[in-house]
Amino acid sequence: MATTPSAGTEVAEFAGQLFFRLWRASHTRIAKALESVGLTPALFGLLNVLGAREGANQQEIGSAMGVDPSTMVSLIDQLEAAGLAQRRPHPKDRRARAVVITPKGRRALERARRMALQVEDEVLRGLTADERRQLLTLLRRALDSAPPQSLWRAEEGD
Repeated sequence: MATTPSAGTEVAEFAGQLFFRLWRASHTRIAKALESVGLTPALFGLLNVLGAREGANQQEIGSAMGVDPSTMVSLIDQLEAAGLAQRRPHPKDRRARAVVITPKGRRALERARRMALQVEDEVLRGLTADERRQLLTLLRRALDSAPPQSLWRAEEGD
């Protein structure tokens, strides 16, 4: 049986430890929900970027997501095999391949986004809508100013 430290217990006052615990609360729930539609959190993340950056090339997408090139190829291969995305010649660069979301991918993305919002509502239920917006703003600002890190590889886990 899982236990939750009491609210009064000072488990950690280091941001990294708090981020990790909140990430686990979110990640385990979203991974389970996404499994029902054949996605992993990494595939959902990629599909979400494809939905926002229609026609970007693999390099641009990998850079935006902080994912190394070989892992990006594997993730796109998986989406392509599932009929959720496809590679096409890039309209402005003959050497590059654009990655586009398919209509089936768009439907899967909308369903996965609803699931992610439900999980977020559950995990962040202690915050008001305004506090959630503020949290996202602060997290984006912190990420933008954080030291660079190596690109994520599939071996690290999903």
